[in-house]
Amino acid sequence: MHEFVHDYLPILIVGAIIGAFAVVFVLAYLAMRRHREKGDDNERHMADSEIIRRLLAYAKPYWKSFVLVFFIMILSIVYDLVSPLIIGDIQGLIKGEFRLEQLYVRVGLYAGILVVSLICTYLQAMILQKTGQKILSQIRLDVFTHIEKLSHEQLNNIPVGKLVTRVTNDPNAISYMFTNIIVTLAKNSMSVVGVLGAMLLLNYALTLMILCFVPFLVLFTVLFQKFARRVHRQVSTTTTDLNTYLSENLSGIKITQIFNREDQKLQDFLTRSRALRKAKFNRMYVFGVFRPVVYMLFVSSQMCLFYFGAKGYIQETAFLGQVIDSSIVVSFYMYISRFFNPIQTLAEQFDMLQRSFASSEKIFSILDMAPEVVDQEDAIELDEIRGEIEFKDVWFAYKPGEWVLQGVSFHVLPRQTVAFVGSTGSGKTTILSLICRNYDIQKGQILIDGIDIRKIRISSLRRHFGQMLQDVFLFSGDIRSNIVLREESFTDEQIWEACRYVNADAFIGKLEHGLDEVVRERGNNFSAGQRQLLSFARTIIHKPSVMILDEATANIDTETELLIQDSLEKMKNIGTMLIVAHRLSTIQHADNIILLSHGKIVEQGNHQELLRQKGRYYQLYTLQYNKQQLLKN
Repeated sequence: MHEFVHDYLPILIVGAIIGAFAVVFVLAYLAMRRHREKGDDNERHMADSEIIRRLLAYAKPYWKSFVLVFFIMILSIVYDLVSPLIIGDIQGLIKGEFRLEQLYVRVGLYAGILVVSLICTYLQAMILQKTGQKILSQIRLDVFTHIEKLSHEQLNNIPVGKLVTRVTNDPNAISYMFTNIIVTLAKNSMSVVGVLGAMLLLNYALTLMILCFVPFLVLFTVLFQKFARRVHRQVSTTTTDLNTYLSENLSGIKITQIFNREDQKLQDFLTRSRALRKAKFNRMYVFGVFRPVVYMLFVSSQMCLFYFGAKGYIQETAFLGQVIDSSIVVSFYMYISRFFNPIQTLAEQFDMLQRSFASSEKIFSILDMAPEVVDQEDAIELDEIRGEIEFKDVWFAYKPGEWVLQGVSFHVLPRQTVAFVGSTGSGKTTILSLICRNYDIQKGQILIDGIDIRKIRISSLRRHFGQMLQDVFLFSGDIRSNIVLREESFTDEQIWEACRYVNADAFIGKLEHGLDEVVRERGNNFSAGQRQLLSFARTIIHKPSVMILDEATANIDTETELLIQDSLEKMKNIGTMLIVAHRLSTIQHADNIILLSHGKIVEQGNHQELLRQKGRYYQLYTLQYNKQQLLKN
């Protein structure tokens, strides 16, 4: 017993060190699980198998490219398997009867295999990069398209910065999965199997010794996968939080400056920035521990090889019945590198692998959101509509039980102009949103030309509506692109005709570049009135059957308001018009005025009829009229 301990003391020390590392990491993992169970962790976690299955679905259309890469990869693996045998043979040649010609043959063979391996590596990288970019583009397209299908309610609940991160940052992290990791895993798996087979044929005793390290290798890889997944979720979450904060506060930076809140916003930004830095440090620590531990196993296996090899060579003894000479030691030294290099390569790529999985979770959480407003299977297309609208006992609530509309019923005839008035929160804007089916009602029925809007395809329904809102959104580009907006091609004459119709031609004609004038972000180089006139032109050029104006004349100077009023008079001849307005003077000529209060219709009729009733509308109109007279005086 004493002699056994004396002979194998170095091996026992190495085993004890590796075992101590294993115990420490297992305890750390158990502590992490216990901490997570105590914490409030509501984040959705997907299994690796599910993530891989769904990601591979994107690779399926390009299976021919991956098959080609597979065959190229097999050629490159030949180098990993054959080169140690050639080097070991050269060692045996030098030790025995040396002939220079034989050395040239072996060196030439080694060089030829190396050149083939380099060419294969280049071709593999080029094919994968091209294929990976195609897959990346498809993922981005799917995410963006799915976001477009989400209802207004769902979009209201998701910060814009979060959606931007899902379309940009997260697919970038996934691209590495297709351009490198998948093929690397396959290549490494085949390399490990091939190297293991070669080692067994060469010397099974030393191979068994090397296999003693494999359980620890598997244990460390599994444990660090758990740690890495957690820190990558933290990085992804804090990155999204920072992007969301930036998106919101950069858009509202003028308000920050007006109220002198720069210091407070800076502190909020620093808090989120430090949280992201801490998360990235944690990821760096995890990766920084994993790679050295794998390298420790690699070095330990080499130390054991040299110990048994040197001991057998010096004492001329066999190890487990097999003799070890110098050529076997050299070949095994290279095979150990070939055996552990795939694991070390995986360790180096582990950072991106886990980042890909964490980003995949985020992307699939968006893709798995079922749109709340969707077409029915038998939904129909409407080529044209007359503009007849009817609400039948409509009830609607944004939140369950908090009714915004309660039993609303009214009828709009084709080409009528109907105005909705009432205090803030009475349900005016909600009615307009429901007509376009931005939300689905809970009870009742909404009819367009006698057809329930739920039986009409959403795209077909909205195609016949033109919406002009108080907060006009202009896209970066030029005036022409903001008026045309859709894919239809319009001539400059048609665009100018629409601009003249709504009195927008006057200010556009004074611009240096006319229709090609640059529109900056959100149209901030134009006044509120100019933006509103552009939105009118945008609506008119597409010839809608129903026009919706939601406070379109609010916050506009008197001169521009006169232009807009003239435009509205012209637009009444185009089709049905629905107007929401607080200024009662702007809707006096409406065919029907509907007064809402707390989600119910309390009065309706034309301007003169409502004044004669001397009800709530009369009170509102008198109050506004007296206020205007005071301002004039």
